Amino acid sequence: MGLVKEVIKEIGNKSREFYEFILPPIDMYINENNLEVVIDVPGFSKKDIELTLCGDILSIKAKKKIDEKKMESLVLNQRPNVIDKKIRLPVDIKQGEEKIESAKYENGILTLIIPIIKKGKNISIE
Repeated sequence: MGLVKEVIKEIGNKSREFYEFILPPIDMYINENNLEVVIDVPGFSKKDIELTLCGDILSIKAKKKIDEKKMESLVLNQRPNVIDKKIRLPVDIKQGEEKIESAKYENGILTLIIPIIKKGKNISIE
């Protein structure tokens, strides 16, 4: 039975590593004034999440603290323990002019509002 437990544990580890690579799922909405970025990071506490905006690159890092006693009896662990993802935003943001208007974390969903500056001028047609 020990071999089966080890195989199941290894499958769980590989599955978790895969999800840590592709996660978190992200949606982006753009309007004239803002870019809204919605990021799913369930299972992490707000204090474990670190955000950085450098130019048009948004960096998301999160790491869970794992209870060592629980790890001894762990059979399957597919939930990600670490998130480290960089995303290029679909808007131009000059380095040094980065600003996040708001960042809210509720029920495992992080919502960022990033103000954008409209470039160019509207051209009226006669």
